Amino acid sequence: MRAVLTWRDKVEQCVYDLAFKPDGAQLIVAAGSRLLVYDTSDGTLLQPLKGHKDTVYCVAYAKDGKRFASGSADKSVIIWTSKLEGILKYTHNDSIQCVSYNPVTHQLASCSSSDIGLWSPEQKSVSKHKSSSKITCCSWTNDGQYLALGMFNGVVSIRNKNGEEKVKIERPGGSLSPIWSISWNPSSRWENFWMNIEIEDSEEAIVSRYFQEIPSTLKSAVYSSQGSEAEEDEPEEEDDSAGDDSLEERNDILAVADWGQKLSFYQLSGKQIGKDHSLNFDPCCISYFTKGEYILLGGSDKQVSLFTKDGVRLGAVGEQTSWVWTCKVKPDSNYVVVGCQDGTISFYQLIFSTVHGLYKDRYAYRDSMTDVIVQHLITEQKVRIKCKELVKKIAIYKNRLAIQLPEKILIYELYSEDSLDMRYRVKEKIARKFECNLLVVCADHIILCQERRLQCLSFSGVKEREWQMESLIRYIKVIGGPPGREGLLVGLKNGQILKIFVDNLFAIVLLKQATAVRCLDMSASRNKLAVVDENDMCLVYDIHTKELLFQEPNANSVAWNTQCEDMLCFSGGGYLNIKASTFPVHQQKLQGFVVGYNGSKIFCLHVFSMSAVEVPQSAPMYQYLDRKMFREAYQIACLGVTDTDWRELAMEALEGLEFETAKKAFTRVQDLRYLELINSIEERKKRGETNNDLFLADVFSYQGKFHEAAKLYKKSGHENLALDMYTELRMFEYAKDFLGSEDPKETKMLIAKQADWARNINEPKAAVEMYISAGEHCKAIEISGDHGWVDMLIDIARKLDKAEREPLLMCAHFFKKLDNPGYAAETYLKIGDLKSLVQLHVETQRWDEAFALGEKHPEFKDDIYVPYAQWLAENDRFEEAQKAFHKAGRQGEAVRVLEQLTHNAVVESRFSDAAYYYWMLSMQCLDIAQDPAQKEVMLGKFHHFQHLAELYHGYHAIHRYVEEPFSFHLPETLFNISRFLLHSLTKDTPLGISKVNTLFTLAKQSKALGAYKLARHAYDKLQGLQIPARFQKSIELGSLTIRSKPFHDSEELVPLCYRCSTNNPLLNNLGNVCINCRQPFVFSASSYEVLHLVEFYLEEGITDEEAVSLIDLEAPRLKRENKWQEITSNNAQTLRLDESMDSVGEDDPFTAKLSFEQGGSEFVPVVVSRSVLRSMSRRDVLIKRWPPPLQWQYFRSLLPDASITMCPSCFQMFHSEDYELLLLQHTCCPYCRRRVDDPSP
Repeated sequence: MRAVLTWRDKVEQCVYDLAFKPDGAQLIVAAGSRLLVYDTSDGTLLQPLKGHKDTVYCVAYAKDGKRFASGSADKSVIIWTSKLEGILKYTHNDSIQCVSYNPVTHQLASCSSSDIGLWSPEQKSVSKHKSSSKITCCSWTNDGQYLALGMFNGVVSIRNKNGEEKVKIERPGGSLSPIWSISWNPSSRWENFWMNIEIEDSEEAIVSRYFQEIPSTLKSAVYSSQGSEAEEDEPEEEDDSAGDDSLEERNDILAVADWGQKLSFYQLSGKQIGKDHSLNFDPCCISYFTKGEYILLGGSDKQVSLFTKDGVRLGAVGEQTSWVWTCKVKPDSNYVVVGCQDGTISFYQLIFSTVHGLYKDRYAYRDSMTDVIVQHLITEQKVRIKCKELVKKIAIYKNRLAIQLPEKILIYELYSEDSLDMRYRVKEKIARKFECNLLVVCADHIILCQERRLQCLSFSGVKEREWQMESLIRYIKVIGGPPGREGLLVGLKNGQILKIFVDNLFAIVLLKQATAVRCLDMSASRNKLAVVDENDMCLVYDIHTKELLFQEPNANSVAWNTQCEDMLCFSGGGYLNIKASTFPVHQQKLQGFVVGYNGSKIFCLHVFSMSAVEVPQSAPMYQYLDRKMFREAYQIACLGVTDTDWRELAMEALEGLEFETAKKAFTRVQDLRYLELINSIEERKKRGETNNDLFLADVFSYQGKFHEAAKLYKKSGHENLALDMYTELRMFEYAKDFLGSEDPKETKMLIAKQADWARNINEPKAAVEMYISAGEHCKAIEISGDHGWVDMLIDIARKLDKAEREPLLMCAHFFKKLDNPGYAAETYLKIGDLKSLVQLHVETQRWDEAFALGEKHPEFKDDIYVPYAQWLAENDRFEEAQKAFHKAGRQGEAVRVLEQLTHNAVVESRFSDAAYYYWMLSMQCLDIAQDPAQKEVMLGKFHHFQHLAELYHGYHAIHRYVEEPFSFHLPETLFNISRFLLHSLTKDTPLGISKVNTLFTLAKQSKALGAYKLARHAYDKLQGLQIPARFQKSIELGSLTIRSKPFHDSEELVPLCYRCSTNNPLLNNLGNVCINCRQPFVFSASSYEVLHLVEFYLEEGITDEEAVSLIDLEAPRLKRENKWQEITSNNAQTLRLDESMDSVGEDDPFTAKLSFEQGGSEFVPVVVSRSVLRSMSRRDVLIKRWPPPLQWQYFRSLLPDASITMCPSCFQMFHSEDYELLLLQHTCCPYCRRRVDDPSP
């Protein structure tokens, strides 16, 4: 850092204060009783301002630049406009010591010896606050919220905008150390925050890593939690106790200078930051640079000193002849103005020189004058070394870093050999003061350059050797070498260039030129030397021959590429120049100086920042390619070019048949296609092929240069390869030129390939026509079908011969797919594929055509009826589906459909349907039972399903009675049904049948009909069951009221056994059989009354046919005087007695058979002989003609005057009147649903 005097003026009076206009154009000087306004550019006095009557002590400019204020010993404050006009004046009780504008609200604080005045443009009056001591200085915080006051008694008072004291700082010196100047750091935020890592044995420095921005809104408590940078551990100056807070850069840092000759820093909270800094003079003024990075201090030492923001002295700005009362920094610049007691006004420019060092990809430079930042130019990682003293010189080499401070040199080393390691630690310290122009560090030595002399010192500070040069040393650089024997490249002002080894006293002169050296660099192989001279000329020499190879103008620095011998770059005139070999220079715009060139990265220093510029090496690579120097071009490409450049290199090398280079380049761009081509060519070369034209033709075909490839194929005698190439490319017009002959087979093949191409380019109609021409009917059909061209398919199908089965089947497939079953059927008939025709009818659900075809060809019966049944089932036509399954012979499927129907009906409480389906199931089982293998199982299922059908048929009436509001049956019928069900439900209760509903119905009907005993029994049974809530009240009431009735049943309700004439109880433990003769009762399927029928069996040896013929004989009886009339209607058999007859006498053979042994527990069936059968009348006998394997059942009516009708389908018995009424209601049998007009039995 050095100060250059820009201008100076001298007035007669002492200069007590200065203030810059915010834009820096004007300077206001308080001198005597006047204000002097200067032009800062050249020191011209613009205008003196008179308004005060006594000495002006202070002046301040508002941040917005609209007004400024001055305070005087005459106790007045004057407000001036930027046009230098006074607009307002107010007074205090004492002389004005200092004034300061709020940077945000532009409120003016004016301080006298005894009070503080606060004035703002919005107020008419000035608010004043008393002070306990004389105020010497004041300063506002950056946000304008607080005002700091420096007192003569050594106290700092921090007040808010209203003048209320918030913080009071009492200095140790008290009134013996008056506070003479204070200032808040103007930095509004932390520019950079360093997280600190302390170096081992850190006597000199702290390394800080990773830049991080901290927002300005954070408060001090937060800052302290982020960690702090420790002070340099110098016990004679500072102790470690203040290290926690010393160097954190935070908002609102107050610098305090007192006449105890101390400089101190405080937080807004009043907490001191770090330790007091001793000044050794009485400070009169303190001022921050605009960004807060430096501090100016002036006072009794008659000079202005520059300090860091942390209080480290950097040097003197300018020495004066008297005390310095005021010094200020021009806003946003490095210009400083100084005002002295003798009236001298000096204006200086501070020049901060760049202190830095570079080695390959590591760049070290000075920051904030006291810090060193080491930057890795590739990874962009940085470390900061805080030295706490002025850094004078920096040198870096491999893992070594040397830093020269005013009184010592520090040598650092990396922690490890890792090329990316950025952790440094102190290796040695040379505690001596050195004066040198340049500093160089090697593995074990440091080199000091002092004008013409070079000194080599060990790390312990011992001078080992010295070289004296003929002229001033202008440039020095370490060019590598073994540790302790490194080589130095030295350039002198007289144009001499030398090479010096640090272990050798003798310097080697490489060459001498006429002009002074500015910059030097040696190529990687040490064969070439590049020099930039004082005329901005870049000269390149061959070191061995001393020959000048070439020279280029407009250069200020030069660097060889460390990875390529023949490439260098130089900068100058705002351009970067890259030169390869002796080719012309390639230029691009670049500001700054080139300091390094590594691969594709060029390291450029611009002002104070170093950057790594990625420079594609395209231009030099193409220069080599133009001269077919493929290997050299590949070496350049390896330094860094784009993928496009790599591909261009690969293509050029391939066309030049430089396969090795092309292979490497294609590998780089990962082009497997060309790599396979190169491998195939190499394999062919190994097999002995040497025809380069053929190889080049393959290359051209891969590159898309087809006509050139075809010419080369023809030239090399491989016309067939040209034909294949054009055919594959669908370039058929060109392919025809290479047809060897007019062979129709080759022509057809070409047409087929052309059709393939037409298909691929989405011209299907043309493709179809071509396929038909080539005889490829299947492909033509496929395209037509995919596009839905039915007309074209019909045309193709009708032209095809029936022997061409495969294309015809494809046509039929597409006809079906395109919903044209008629044409599909026509096609199937053409080829005689009846099975596919049947399948077509089934798929299209054209059942009539399918049934017609099935009639002609019974072998397709299963293929028709099974899908038909499935279709019916899917459409919820289950009954029809069951019949269709049955018709198709799929008994298992038929039974499963019925079982599912039955289950659904029960679940849905359709008990009448359930009875019907169970009856159908039983008949299906009976049908299946004709198979001897399944006879026993199926007969068991038959009887089980018949039983369930009867139960559900009866329960249907119970369910309707319970669930529906109106009853459809007589009480006697419900009474009989509930008794029938209770007698039948002796074991398990089928799904859906409720015992509660049955007993509830029985109880109610028994009570209504006078069967009180039975009703009481039913109510008792209900008490043991879970009763629904809706019946609860009714059942409880019935249970109570029934007890008021007699404990017996009405005799009219008692059922009679027509075989033994025994009265049976209403509740029969044996079930639906007589308690005396065990004869099963026969019930009416409508009223469930016991019918006057007795079942009889045939003697052994009598067949059903014989029995029927014997009955039909109707032999006359002696004592019989009756008239029977047989009526046959609706396929029902009815016996009606017209006249009464006498009591059947004992001569009736059947009546005689009814007798049996009383009280027997076994049932004795009635077995009749031929004579008995002969005596029977056909009108008295009802026969259940079961299909095999069941036997027929025979029943004799014992009351011929009561007509009974039997359904010929389900064989259920009814009173004839009931049956006729039900037929009228339902037009079918209520049990099996056989329709009246159905002629089948």
